[in-house]
Amino acid sequence: MPPAIPTVHARGPVMVLGGPYSNLEATRAALAEAARLKIPRERIICTGDVVAYGADPAATVALVRETVAHIVMGNCEASLASAAADCGCGFPAGSSCERLSAAWFAHAAHALDGDARAWMAALPPRIDLELGGARLAVIHGGVDVMNRFIFASTASTSKREEIERSGADGIIAGHCGLPFTQAIEGRLWHNAGAIGMPANDGTARIWLSILATEAGGISIEHRALDYDWQSAAAAMRRAGLPQEYATALATGLWPSCEVLPLAEIRARGVPLAPGRALWPYSGSDAGKRRRARACIATPLWPLGERDTKTSLAPKKFRDAERTATGEPRAQVSLETLATLWFNTGTLCNIACRNCYIESSPRNDRLVYLTRAEVATYLDEIARARMATGEIGFTGGEPFMNPDFLDMLEDTLARGFRVLVLTNAMRPMQRTRARLIAIRERFGERLTMRVSLDHFTPERHEDERGPRTFKPTLDGLVWLARNGFRLAVAGRTMWGDDEGAERAGYARLFAEHAIPVDAFSPRELVLFPEIDATADVSEITEACWDKLGKSPSDVMCASSRMIVKHKGSAHPVVVACTLLPYDARFELGATLSAAPRTVALNHPNCARFCVLGGASCSAR
Repeated sequence: MPPAIPTVHARGPVMVLGGPYSNLEATRAALAEAARLKIPRERIICTGDVVAYGADPAATVALVRETVAHIVMGNCEASLASAAADCGCGFPAGSSCERLSAAWFAHAAHALDGDARAWMAALPPRIDLELGGARLAVIHGGVDVMNRFIFASTASTSKREEIERSGADGIIAGHCGLPFTQAIEGRLWHNAGAIGMPANDGTARIWLSILATEAGGISIEHRALDYDWQSAAAAMRRAGLPQEYATALATGLWPSCEVLPLAEIRARGVPLAPGRALWPYSGSDAGKRRRARACIATPLWPLGERDTKTSLAPKKFRDAERTATGEPRAQVSLETLATLWFNTGTLCNIACRNCYIESSPRNDRLVYLTRAEVATYLDEIARARMATGEIGFTGGEPFMNPDFLDMLEDTLARGFRVLVLTNAMRPMQRTRARLIAIRERFGERLTMRVSLDHFTPERHEDERGPRTFKPTLDGLVWLARNGFRLAVAGRTMWGDDEGAERAGYARLFAEHAIPVDAFSPRELVLFPEIDATADVSEITEACWDKLGKSPSDVMCASSRMIVKHKGSAHPVVVACTLLPYDARFELGATLSAAPRTVALNHPNCARFCVLGGASCSAR
């Protein structure tokens, strides 16, 4: 039988402390606050990682042992107790986080004696808090995975699954280091933040929380503390720890954002405001509500948008001829139709957080193309003797279109090179037998480009949703083992260093024997993030020389796409794969209109093509 879960029966306000992180000065400040509020040690709970980045692991352990009654085991305690090789935080291999953590881990391992390690080994991985009739599971990261990062932006379905796995009315967690409180279908997810490191909000303050019962539920106060960070930083420098950590104590900004989802990256440097949330707990039935079809996370704190992006100026991208400053707008002429894309329909088996064309299981704004409609355009290419060598199929997910395999086979039979964009998940995997037959017949002329947004599950699923990484990787491995010519599409939306990102993919590909050169821009395409609401420079005629680029460098100099709008009698030609809904970029029903000059009159033209240097084709 598993060991019994220790239970705290609180009869008064409870203080929750996240990650002391070997920061002795911060820990003293938090405990002084508990004393000021008259909260005894029996009502102080720590969510783990007593030891981490700071200079004083032994002294911090001694102080916490003496003054905090209830501490869950964090991954740092688990690693130090077992004499592991690293902190077990789950940082990506080769990342800055991994490099920096190696230094503090070595320092802590040297400083801690056998008694401290034995104490760590005996810590429980979970404590239950009973407060105001509610039972809350206090854990470090996830219920079963101690080092799982769960942030405010983490999918609400993931939080719901963790709460259900716990069997409690809610969860109090740590590990991610950022404070927030949410209601997940009426149940609670709370993170007090950390006391050993600032909250990446541009201030040196540290965070803790106070939970108390009141009329209508349980109040959760997110409280910020000032403390003697100067002494803590000086101690880190004397200990020879990485300068980056000492700087973070002063600036309030983490030295790396490699583990953060995009929403938390965009909130970097935006100061948090202390505040109080009310979780309207109404008895044991709160945790037994019928599961809603769409799981909703209701933010309780912080409230309001926290985003550092600058919004697009309203006067930009309005006039096809002139920019907002009156300069001649850049125009691009079709030099040759090297690539013709077919959007097979916007229906997809998943809904990405920021799909370039808003594909989802419900979006059918672009309906399925038929085999006959595709053949019409291929016939036109042949009649006009166009120099089109490549056909691309995109979506949505092309394999959801019932005519797709026929389209694919017809196109390859005409001698074209074909590039298929797919997430390699179930819709593709249902067609394995026929897909292998097509590959055996047409071989190298077929390339499958699989969308694997990042080499880590966490960041891929930040964009594509829970449980999407493994099926995609499984599909990619299946394609590799069956001899398909492959490419992979990733994203640079998290601001990773490109070299480090390519190295991460290279390790993943080597581990799974995937024959893709991660350092080749043709085989691993890294697409920039697109947000049409964020500010970006308009492209003028003068920009070509200033940027050292040419109109021939961008997609609309060599490609067009065929789409069919819902309710339309026939497909139309559009200038760009990324602008299927903008009528300004529609060119007509046939390829005879394709050569029309295109004004770079959309934020995507600037961000993706010109400044981002990206192209959807395989060339």
